[in-house]
Amino acid sequence: MKIALLGYGKMGKVIERIALERGHEIVLRKSSSDSFEGLELADVAIDFSIPNAAVSNISYCIEQGIPVVSGTTGWLENYHTMVQLCHSKKAAFIYGSNFSLGVNLFFELNDYLAKMMSKFNQYNVSMEEIHHTQKLDKPSGTAISLANSIINHTDKNSWSIENPLKDDLFIDVKRVDNVPGTHTIFYTSAVDTIEIKHTAHNRDGFAFGAIIAAEWIVGKTGVFTMKDVLGLK
Repeated sequence: MKIALLGYGKMGKVIERIALERGHEIVLRKSSSDSFEGLELADVAIDFSIPNAAVSNISYCIEQGIPVVSGTTGWLENYHTMVQLCHSKKAAFIYGSNFSLGVNLFFELNDYLAKMMSKFNQYNVSMEEIHHTQKLDKPSGTAISLANSIINHTDKNSWSIENPLKDDLFIDVKRVDNVPGTHTIFYTSAVDTIEIKHTAHNRDGFAFGAIIAAEWIVGKTGVFTMKDVLGLK
């Protein structure tokens, strides 16, 4: 399979290494200032760029009929526009706030626990997310996905990273050197605390999941998620 890498920072380099180990070929390594030359050779594109480049990267791939997998966060105000464009062009697109297989299982666990805990109002739910200091968006896309799932099943109305109101889900955001990503959900009452936690040890899990998604989407048409890729729907 021929892959175009849109974004060639730390994640792009990890994706490249694992893709080559799996026998794939890299036909484009695009940083923000580079052109799309070489994209036409690709079977699929993987976008791990920066928030202000993601929309142009995704839309260009869709316009060219190249399936695109995006793990860039911080641009989701334009997500529905990309979905509409994908449908109109009969193209293929997957966005994931986190492609790690473990995190996607954690998403399912979080959703199940939120449903269970909705019956017990003596527990207050909160979150903590920790990432490396180079991460641009706060909170992380993964934290937002986890929070939205909790909000869907509890009496929380929205999330907040500072000065939370009574009906807000508080996300304690921390930036620490050399932390790939740690997310913890707390349900706290006067007598005890229940918590679930996912800790990434390195970037390999994110990269591997993105490549699995890229392998899966080739030849398909539509807008998908990692639930489709992993058969969790």
